[in-house]
Amino acid sequence: MKTVYGALAALAVLLTPLAAHAEAADAGAETADAVIVTVDRARVFRISRPAATIIVGNPSIADATIEDDRTLVLTGRSFGVTNLIVLDVKGDPIVDQTLVVRGHETNTVRIYRRSDRETLACAPVCEPTLTIGDNDEKFQFASQQIQQRNALSDGNKQ
Repeated sequence: MKTVYGALAALAVLLTPLAAHAEAADAGAETADAVIVTVDRARVFRISRPAATIIVGNPSIADATIEDDRTLVLTGRSFGVTNLIVLDVKGDPIVDQTLVVRGHETNTVRIYRRSDRETLACAPVCEPTLTIGDNDEKFQFASQQIQQRNALSDGNKQ
């Protein structure tokens, strides 16, 4: 009986890298022709025919608007993977692609204190920035300051 378990364990050890490789290949195939957008940034996306309808599978991940009949503006809202479908006036698909929203790494520094994370935008001085996944207390503090500053700015317009 020990020999059977030993053989099964050895087989599992041998197959685990193959399963991981196959899983990575499937993920790569799904994102190989994906449209990549960075969170909190807009990207111009041109299409071959005039668009009538835009569908984003999960609008909390990305937003899409029609700028003109052949130009879309995609905006990353949150990290994640969803899909983008664009239909023409007849309802025929022009685009049906995976849409990947990834985080921005340029000019940012992440500080880890055990399980807590804080993100700073550095260009060249480092300042707190709102990044999904950061420590709740730091995120709320930065969010409140931004809202208060924006309220002061809005008050000057009246």
